[in-house]
Amino acid sequence: EKAPDGTLIASFSKEDHLLPRIAPLVVPCSTTASWVRIEATTLSPGQFDGRFNLELAELLIFSGEDNVAINRPVTISSPERYHQIYAHLGRRMELLVDGFMPYQMDTGQGEKTMAYLNGASQNLAPTITIDLKAEHPISRIHLHALEQNDTAPQSMPSGFGFPEHLIVEGALEADFSDAMPLTEYRNASIYDVGPILMHRFPSTPCRYVRLTIPGPYFFEEGENSWRKVGFAEIELFSMGENVALGKSVTTEHLHTIRANSLLTDGSNFFGRILSTRAWMGQLARRHELENERPLVASALSLRYTRQQTNLRRFQWLATLLGAGTLIIILVDRNIRHRAIHRTRERIAADLHDELGANLHAIGLLSDFVRREKDNPALLDTLMTRMRSLTERTAASAKYCTNMLEAEGLYDDLVADMRRAATRLTTDHSHDLSFEGETWLRNFRPRKRIDLFLFYKECLINIIRHAEATQIHTQLIADEKNICLTIRDNGHGLNGKAPSSLKRRARLMGGHLTLESPENGGTRVTLQLKTRHSTRRSS
Repeated sequence: EKAPDGTLIASFSKEDHLLPRIAPLVVPCSTTASWVRIEATTLSPGQFDGRFNLELAELLIFSGEDNVAINRPVTISSPERYHQIYAHLGRRMELLVDGFMPYQMDTGQGEKTMAYLNGASQNLAPTITIDLKAEHPISRIHLHALEQNDTAPQSMPSGFGFPEHLIVEGALEADFSDAMPLTEYRNASIYDVGPILMHRFPSTPCRYVRLTIPGPYFFEEGENSWRKVGFAEIELFSMGENVALGKSVTTEHLHTIRANSLLTDGSNFFGRILSTRAWMGQLARRHELENERPLVASALSLRYTRQQTNLRRFQWLATLLGAGTLIIILVDRNIRHRAIHRTRERIAADLHDELGANLHAIGLLSDFVRREKDNPALLDTLMTRMRSLTERTAASAKYCTNMLEAEGLYDDLVADMRRAATRLTTDHSHDLSFEGETWLRNFRPRKRIDLFLFYKECLINIIRHAEATQIHTQLIADEKNICLTIRDNGHGLNGKAPSSLKRRARLMGGHLTLESPENGGTRVTLQLKTRHSTRRSS
């Protein structure tokens, strides 16, 4: 944005939170200018009197490392009102660029040293001479006052040791026969004293610089009085560089108690002395960090609170995980116990249904052998059946703990059921009907074995207990269900299902029903779902 007759460098508003402020405001810019104007469109009231004033302690304008604003002309927009109200208070507008810094240079870096402070002769003007060792164009001098390191409460005045009157001269000859005046300082009021005094003057080639002090600091304490001269540092600048650093210093008419080298050692009581520009930048940065510190502390507190909350959550989660792990272990142990119990139950059922049925069949065949011992042809057939059944019983005993290991066992369920019916019901009228044999072939091996053993157990119960003469078996299988029905014309079971049948039906996950029809006998019905019991076809 262009100002009416210049370039706008920076603009600030209330939202930038510049105030309250105890540090300089640094405005970075890169431009070429012959004047700088500060314009205030909105003012804040003063804490002391509530007036809306524009007040600045110092205006520094840097070209490189050189403050080019020192002792330059200053104009204001309303000089008449200014002189009526503020001139008598000593707030002259020239003070804006008088080179007095309101800050004590406290870097906290580098080596710390004591300030130079010595007594002066009563009637002679003391001098301080600095030999720069070579010719330099000198354009600026910085005088650092004694450090105010005991300000609470302050044991000495702010300008303690600072001269009342000071003349600075430069020369190329050691005897100052070619002396040239550089600048002069007079302490006319309290507004002329500050931590750092910066004076700018026309560039002058010098090798020697002499400070003549016609008016040393006058100090009274009770009935005693002393004349003192004291500085923390003297800096002489040539093209932005302090050429007095580390140079030799000689004095006249001063009582040497503290070393002259303290005037050019580059340090004060608080550490190394920085360039003015670097020092201003550090002060501004420190102010920003001080403003950010409560925000950082608040953020850290919030993060700590969140961390504590997360920690509590993790503790609860760890507790839940521990409890969950314990529950899983207990559930797993329970499942294992149930699996062991189920395995034992299945082994007992297999032993009962397979071996028991086979042994009962062998007993029946033995009775037939004894009854038909005079019929050689039939006797040979019965003996062959007994031999086959004995081998089958031996194989069943071998695989009863896991009948799935017996190769080819009940692969053709319909044929096995027919053979079992023929073998066990020789003296009975038994008709069998089967539907959906294709679905039976897809039945899982364990389910086929269970279904066969259930059927054989039904036949054994009929032969042993029902005293029936007729048996009818019907097996219907489709995509969803298998229904096995066994009917007989015996005296019935009075509605009580044998425990062996209920156990086998439970192992298969089937539904068992026992009925006593009106015309007598018993009807046993077993229904199975085939959706989870069939194996995937190739």
